[in-house]
Amino acid sequence: MSAPPRIEAAGPADLPALVELLGLLFAQEAEFRPDPAAAQRGLAQILATPALGRLLLARGADGQVLGMVNLLFSVSTALGAPVAWLEDVIVRPGHRGQGLGRQLVEAAQAAARAHGCRRITLLTDGDNLRAQAFYAGLGFHGSPMRPMRCLLD
Repeated sequence: MSAPPRIEAAGPADLPALVELLGLLFAQEAEFRPDPAAAQRGLAQILATPALGRLLLARGADGQVLGMVNLLFSVSTALGAPVAWLEDVIVRPGHRGQGLGRQLVEAAQAAARAHGCRRITLLTDGDNLRAQAFYAGLGFHGSPMRPMRCLLD
């Protein structure tokens, strides 16, 4: 029996695998389209600036990156404390249903607590009931707030 996947911080050598995972994620989301160059730029910024957040990944015994999660830090004036955004939760299709997504989100929650965060916010597609149930099982709940975006060029 092989060793179970481990959750760890991503490093620069993991960028190609993380970009690939984001391509899989964005291909299934309503609002985004895969853009490998943009994904690489964003991931590289997070890796180079730890104050921005954490990139965590699930790595198999063979070294393959099986999944990822992106945790970004901010400050809430309502709470007077650090808060976080949870983004980019994705597990490779052949490895889903094994608890890796749960492990990644729980590791992100632990990292947020260690950073002093008092809240984590995330967005899901409105029609993705499976994702909403997944996050509810990890302690997330709906909010009366409605997300709005303004794209700046």
